Amino acid sequence: MSPLLYYALPALGSYVMLSFFFLRRPRLLHTPWVPAFRPHLGAHRGGSGERLENTMEAMENSMAQRADFLELDCQLTQDGVVVVSHDKNLSRQTGVNRDVGSLNFEDLPLLKEELEVYFSPGHFARGADRHMVRLEDLFRRFPRTPMSVEVKERNEELIHKIACLVRHYDRNEITIWASEKSSIMKKCKAANPEMPTSFTLSRGFWVLLFYYLGLLPFISIPEKFFMCFLPTIINRDSSKRSGVRLLEGSLPPHPCDRETQGLTTPPPLHRTYFPFSRPGLNQLAAVVAKWLIMRKSLIQHLQQRGVQVVFWCLNEESDFEAAFNLGATGVITDYPTALRCYLDSRGPPALAS
Repeated sequence: MSPLLYYALPALGSYVMLSFFFLRRPRLLHTPWVPAFRPHLGAHRGGSGERLENTMEAMENSMAQRADFLELDCQLTQDGVVVVSHDKNLSRQTGVNRDVGSLNFEDLPLLKEELEVYFSPGHFARGADRHMVRLEDLFRRFPRTPMSVEVKERNEELIHKIACLVRHYDRNEITIWASEKSSIMKKCKAANPEMPTSFTLSRGFWVLLFYYLGLLPFISIPEKFFMCFLPTIINRDSSKRSGVRLLEGSLPPHPCDRETQGLTTPPPLHRTYFPFSRPGLNQLAAVVAKWLIMRKSLIQHLQQRGVQVVFWCLNEESDFEAAFNLGATGVITDYPTALRCYLDSRGPPALAS
């Protein structure tokens, strides 16, 4: 054996043993974050499978199902009002080809009478309320309800106004900064550093890399939430989903009596969330993502460090089961009624020890 291997192999073995030891016992190295709340049930776009997305009616419906937090996206109008809207352009939601930022709040058009549930393709939601809502109105209506506010555009005025609203309504600990881009998240944290943050895409990639290199137990984690898609929802056609088409004025279906609601099943559709043009490449990407992300030891490590793991956007009981079996804190769904039924029948998820 060469002198290099004589020293390198014991050193590598010691590193692997230490990494594995502290992966399972991270509190020996790090003080865990103390959560201000535990989000078991999150309503995606306010619960966009049961009412029109991001409307006050959708939020009220989700809160009636005892949602633990609301997941929102924000845009800024021409007159400086922070509104809750997933899209920058209004075409999909309203049929009007204008950007939110090109109109005053009072001039925003009504939402369409029905909107497709993005993560349940071929299924639609309707509702009596078709008005877009201000973020401030939600803060007033639900003063102590936690919310995740995602910022998609690098708009410093929007970020500053969200930060000021959060401070004004004393919501620093229960309003989460969310963004896919690290450059935007940096500005969000600068605008209000007291708000908890979630992982960006690049930060999530680095966590996975550190996990597989064995370095994760030795690095600090400033984020308090790891909100990640569940790979099992990728490339699934809608014929395998039990999502529903709601009639205007009807109550959202309860998953335990779905057969009695008189609901119609739309034709099966297929939607992929990966960018490749060939279905085979998308399927391969889904398999690889599932293998990389769905690691119970990774999720348990994050949980023990006080990082709450939330999977989105899950609309099927089998997906709820997969997420909570992995040790997730919670799930973000378009159908809060279905998730509430699941949680009530099985009890709250077990906490990391």
